Amino acid sequence: MDATFLAGQAGFSLHDLTLALLVGSLVLLVSVAAVRLTVKSGLPSLLLYLAIGLAIGESGFGINFDNTELTQVLGYAALVLILAEGGLSTKWDGIKDSVAPAAALATVGVVVSVAVVGVACRYLLDLPWVTALMVGAILSSTDAAAVFSVLRRVPLPRRITGLLEAESGFNDAPVVIAVTALATASTDPSHAEAWWVLAWHAGAELAGGAVVGLAVGWLGGQFMRRVASGSSGLFSIGIMALTVLAYAAAAAVHTSGFIACYLAALVLGNMALPHRQAVSAFATSLGWFAQIGLFVLLGLLASPAGMGSQLVPAIVIGLVLLLLARPLSVVVSMTPFRVAWRDQAFLSWAGLRGAVPVVLATVPLTLGAPDVRWIFDLVFVLVVVFTLVQGPTLPWVARKLGVTDTYQALNLAVESTPLEELNAELFQVSVGPASKLHGVEVFELRLPQGANVTLVVRGGSGFVPAPNTAIRRGDQLLIVATGETRKKVEERVRSVSENGRLAGWSRRG
Repeated sequence: MDATFLAGQAGFSLHDLTLALLVGSLVLLVSVAAVRLTVKSGLPSLLLYLAIGLAIGESGFGINFDNTELTQVLGYAALVLILAEGGLSTKWDGIKDSVAPAAALATVGVVVSVAVVGVACRYLLDLPWVTALMVGAILSSTDAAAVFSVLRRVPLPRRITGLLEAESGFNDAPVVIAVTALATASTDPSHAEAWWVLAWHAGAELAGGAVVGLAVGWLGGQFMRRVASGSSGLFSIGIMALTVLAYAAAAAVHTSGFIACYLAALVLGNMALPHRQAVSAFATSLGWFAQIGLFVLLGLLASPAGMGSQLVPAIVIGLVLLLLARPLSVVVSMTPFRVAWRDQAFLSWAGLRGAVPVVLATVPLTLGAPDVRWIFDLVFVLVVVFTLVQGPTLPWVARKLGVTDTYQALNLAVESTPLEELNAELFQVSVGPASKLHGVEVFELRLPQGANVTLVVRGGSGFVPAPNTAIRRGDQLLIVATGETRKKVEERVRSVSENGRLAGWSRRG
């Protein structure tokens, strides 16, 4: 029995495979090339990926795709990979002070946002209460992919990046629970639960998912450390498999798989495991692959014919979300933690929506809720319009509010094996326009033993600095440090950047 016959029996022939690989590879190549355009324009890449999906869909090249159930399944799978990448790339030192406020924003803030948008939908769009609240829940989740992509372009202080990273990692879980419950109630009102019962179930699912995620992350990390292969590629596959295992294990026992996946990845990403750079590179590649596939798929599912009628409602509800619901949820959640008003204002503007709301808009469709196809169109239009407004303006808003950081450390993508053998790490320092590193000579940094500035890039040209080389604004510094001193080096450079060459003069490093 040959392969052609087997493929034909499965309903998918080798010809279909060839066509799928041809279209898929071309889409990926165009998507990779589109990243350059998004960097130059400041637009989040998700918009171009959605546009590619629309272009190859029924109104473009004619690919007809309307399977909402498959979209939801693949969407959840993509979100698992995106959350895993976000957790593995998030440093605990950068978010530990933000966990409590981020958790409040991802829970209390979500409730406030759902309530405000739900009331607006009830009275402005004349929707039934259950449907109105369901729309509010769908729109209440910020998108991890959109947030992470924007954070890579905006030099923000750690207190803000930590909040946004943690919030986008935490808030998918409670929103999925709320949307599923409201969609079920819309489909069959006899299954509607009292709000306090729903809150109890949501809390139990989140707590259970957190326990599963932390356990899988820690135990899995110990397991991988003991059976670690010499191959960085195999080790990376094992780490990603653990994050997927956390999601599946939590979902199997009816707890939150999304929170389990993110927390497992967060634990694994902050353990002293080998092949860290290889794991990071592999997770980043899978995250990009998931983003591209998800956004193209959502664009393919969308039907431009139904979007025109939802443009005005989408703008109206989007303005309520952007100017009222998000700011109010931030104020209610952040004020008890005494977060500065400038930070609150930026957090209000930085609540980017992306693939998550569009994926969640398929939930009522797959559950069979009546007359809800328009919700997908409304959410799709809202995400596109307000991403066009918020994404490119985030750097400007950050500068106007004075929340940009004059110092920024970025991990470099380097081969992991030689670094691990040398117990060395590399990181890059960008000297911002207001940094007090300007004029400081290299020896005045007083870096701890085991660290040194090895390269300075100035005006597009690199050179090896001497001890008396003066640092200038706009310089890029490449610092080599041992694994044990990296944190001290980062703290020392940040201190000089903020306080000048005399920072910590009474004690070395």
